Amino acid sequence: MRLLIASTNPGKIREYGQMFSDLHLEIVGLRAVGLDTLVVDEPYATFEENAVHKAQAYARASGLTTLADDSGLEVDALGGRPGVYTARYAGEGASDQDRYTKLLAEIAGVPDAERGARFVCVIAVAQPGSEPVRQVRGECVGHVAHAPGDGAYGFGVDPVFIPDGYDVTFNALPPDVKNRISHRGRAAQMILPVLAELAGTG
Repeated sequence: MRLLIASTNPGKIREYGQMFSDLHLEIVGLRAVGLDTLVVDEPYATFEENAVHKAQAYARASGLTTLADDSGLEVDALGGRPGVYTARYAGEGASDQDRYTKLLAEIAGVPDAERGARFVCVIAVAQPGSEPVRQVRGECVGHVAHAPGDGAYGFGVDPVFIPDGYDVTFNALPPDVKNRISHRGRAAQMILPVLAELAGTG
């Protein structure tokens, strides 16, 4: 089965390919099916609503079973921000570095005990027809570092998030470890039975 990942982010598509490697799936991103110029807004205030909206829109446009997610970092000291706005946190066209630099600046001086945060990922899987959209939610709790960590992995604001039980940032964790404990990894594990069923391997 061909599974469209509703993203142009190569890091995200690569992670899903790794997490779903045991299934009989051909993983493709929006560029591979010529939909990288189709912009689907994320107008809602919850991860769930945005993920479902994106999955349905790209499934209709592509004719493929589509997985979309909405994810972000909720920081306690910022009242849960940036949340659903994580990717747009530093404005349109901002780089990953721009985003985490702004985040660090906003909570500069906040002590360790008040730097709690959680990554949230909601995955929605939609089919081109009228079948119900399946969705799951994964979370990873930790805290925001005082400076970006060294590491060759990850993307987004991974360089400034340290998950509970570890002393290094997300981008320093090998992919197999991150994929097991991350918000996206946990949501992916929960959606696996759905994908296995759709692929005829469940």
